[in-house]
Amino acid sequence: MPNPRPRIASLLPSTTEIVAALGRLDDLVAVTFECDYPVGVRDHRDIAVDTPMPSDLGPGEIDAFVRERMSAGLPMYELKNEVIARLSPDVVLTQDLCHVCALPAGQVDEALATLGCDANVVTFDPHCVDDVLDGIMTIAEAIDATDEATRLVASLRSRRDTVRAAVAELPRPKVLVLEWIDPPFVAGHWVPELVTTAGADALLSMPGERSTTVAWDIAEACDPDIVLVAPCGFGVCDAVAQASTVLDRFPRAKFWAIDGNAFVTRPGPRLVDAIEALSAAFHEDREVPGVTARVAHVVREC
Repeated sequence: MPNPRPRIASLLPSTTEIVAALGRLDDLVAVTFECDYPVGVRDHRDIAVDTPMPSDLGPGEIDAFVRERMSAGLPMYELKNEVIARLSPDVVLTQDLCHVCALPAGQVDEALATLGCDANVVTFDPHCVDDVLDGIMTIAEAIDATDEATRLVASLRSRRDTVRAAVAELPRPKVLVLEWIDPPFVAGHWVPELVTTAGADALLSMPGERSTTVAWDIAEACDPDIVLVAPCGFGVCDAVAQASTVLDRFPRAKFWAIDGNAFVTRPGPRLVDAIEALSAAFHEDREVPGVTARVAHVVREC
């Protein structure tokens, strides 16, 4: 008889999306409280990671809560050891990229050692789009989905490259990406690359580096052509609402809002959807070949 496929515990929303894109949802036994895509993925699956953070906080309140927890040396996420012990997964997908955004791998390793669980721990820590695509292949190797991953990654690379070629000779607007507004954060890691691949220049952001706070006067002095509001952990309605509170700071700029949680700050296959959507937003007067996703929403025309 063939060996059974490995049972998977995904401790990141992004890796849950990747498992789904690879056709392995039936092997997924545990997810996090944040895993919301595909829709219904939390139904009938155990929640292995939770958080003490209240769910109804605004951006400033979230920032204050995080800073207080971090300064006190308290974790932002809690691994439910009893769930892991009961399910005994074969593969655990985790990260070390951001201790504010997800459970760190070190905490997972300690818990598994304590529980006597010998699961294969796969750490997913991308800093750029190619890291995300390579990470999909690494995850696929661990969950016996290499063929599926080869097809998926080839398709994602092709779509990305189609947009890159289509916008190569077009004018490049100056874009400020706000990942948070209270206090203001400019987006890092792979986000500046999304902007540049879509045919624009990302202001203040450092590709591959962490997102950083910026003073409003410095952000305003950049005089962006476009302000893109893509708040980490928030959907498009919240992005529109948050963008509306800072319109007066950039009177010349056109404002766009996008579901940062789904398309920008979560490193998964939908980053390529974001590239396509942003290329359409940045070059509205042109038909960009290959664009299939239009998920950005204009907040103010200029």
